[in-house]
Amino acid sequence: MTRHIRWQILLIVIGAVLVGILLTYLALRYTTIIQPGYGGTYVEGIIGFPRYMNPLLSGYNEVDRDISSLLFSGLTQFTESGEIEANVARSWEISADGLTYTFNLRSDVHWHDGTPLTADDVVFTIKLLQNPNFPAAPDTGQPIWQMVTVNQVDRRTVQFTLGEPFAPFLDYTTVGILPAHLLSGVMAAAVPSAEFNVNPVGSGPYQLEQIEVSDGVITSMVLKRSPNSYRSRPYLDRLQFRFYPSYQGALKAYENDEIEGISRIPISELSQARSYEELNLFSAQLAQFGAVLMNQTRDDLVFFQDPEVRQALLYALDRQGIINEAFDGYALVPHSPMVAGTWAYKEDVFQYGYDPAKAAEILDEAGWVRQAVGERNRRKENVWLTFELLTSSDPQRTAVAQMMAEQWATLGISATVRIGTSLEVRQALETREFDAVLVELAIPGDPDPYPFWHETQVDSGQNYSGLEHRRISEVIEQARIVTSRDTRRALYDEFQDIFAQEVPALLMYVPVYTYGVDSRIHGVQIGPLTYPADRFRTLLNWWIVPRRVFVSESEVSLP
Repeated sequence: MTRHIRWQILLIVIGAVLVGILLTYLALRYTTIIQPGYGGTYVEGIIGFPRYMNPLLSGYNEVDRDISSLLFSGLTQFTESGEIEANVARSWEISADGLTYTFNLRSDVHWHDGTPLTADDVVFTIKLLQNPNFPAAPDTGQPIWQMVTVNQVDRRTVQFTLGEPFAPFLDYTTVGILPAHLLSGVMAAAVPSAEFNVNPVGSGPYQLEQIEVSDGVITSMVLKRSPNSYRSRPYLDRLQFRFYPSYQGALKAYENDEIEGISRIPISELSQARSYEELNLFSAQLAQFGAVLMNQTRDDLVFFQDPEVRQALLYALDRQGIINEAFDGYALVPHSPMVAGTWAYKEDVFQYGYDPAKAAEILDEAGWVRQAVGERNRRKENVWLTFELLTSSDPQRTAVAQMMAEQWATLGISATVRIGTSLEVRQALETREFDAVLVELAIPGDPDPYPFWHETQVDSGQNYSGLEHRRISEVIEQARIVTSRDTRRALYDEFQDIFAQEVPALLMYVPVYTYGVDSRIHGVQIGPLTYPADRFRTLLNWWIVPRRVFVSESEVSLP
């Protein structure tokens, strides 16, 4: 017995020594690193309240767009650079004449209830958009779809036929698809009031799990990872959204540790947001421009018809200084009507810097001078260089307009700022009853500038400034009908060069979107945004739960 116990003790000692040697070897040769693990719930505060969790109606409300982007999928989707990539569609082909688009669907896409997504759903969605009784949101491209013929080739193939070539068409195929098996019995006009809009079933990476309602308003919502999603598994199991009526309410909720993210932080709240040590702020440009449109159709504003005067007006402005003052630096100076960073942007386009001396020189040479001693303002014969600058009551736009007027005044250019409501600004644009107006122009998706600058859009379209330039019109006409990316890029390069020379609008700023996320949430990145909902573009890589992994020292040292 004693001998047996001695052998047991010896074996235990030998085992301990071997374990010690192994642990020493591992400690010398290996280390542990933190990697993303699965699980956890991210809680975000959103300003506003959801109404229609339906991709065809979500464009009316930014909150709806946020939620719908996670619940639904389109045939295609945008990349950060504005390119179109496959989503529900596995691939597509375009006919040589640019009229027929054939989409081949993935076979592994399912609705959240487990039903396969097929060509039936795509055809149903497009026919709903084509129905004149359906009040689709503007961003769905309903007028475009109403001119397209849709056919189901088979269960996994859908074909669209256009009446004429239209290069931006792929842009509209990003619209979210609806489930035919749940909505086909609902009349088009009745869809907005359907129960589906608050109890949606989509095909996106997350699905609805729970909704909390108070006094008829949705106050909280939980989305869970969809087990039927064809995409890579996200690290986060759940997303909870809490809805607040004000930015201050969301900031207070963060202070109280009720939320971990804030959907948007406006300029007015940036100072408070920066005071939270654990709140990381992420900023990205939006596909928008703050621009001054000058009415070139009126004889009493003849100076706006002169490209040299328009050049001088831009040279006279310290745009970076205005941005620093009005936006606390959270905006960018634009140099092109194309969104920087996208495929259509011309990197070496001519840039106007702040040069009041050059502005004065241009005006003098063009005959816009102070004609008498002591005159404050410039004139050419009996026409004074004076006009009204209209803008909305938005605090940033009001500040920008006032600073512009002050800077122009030092050069003898008189601009009187008038603040109107958003409705008044819209009516002034539509009736063309304005001198100059500071507005924000959205450029979502395809960069097609046709609506804003083609001469056919002067009277009833969005060419509010009344620009009539034959070569600009020719270039953007051609870019609309060719499908070759290289050809379109060359045409848009020429458009941007002409735009820089003609200055049909004064490009003042590119708004920057700021998003707050607590440091406990890892992997957060945002790039250029078409819509604020695009902040979730990298959501599959966000994580909370850490996972420790053994790796060799050599692997850790690799670049």
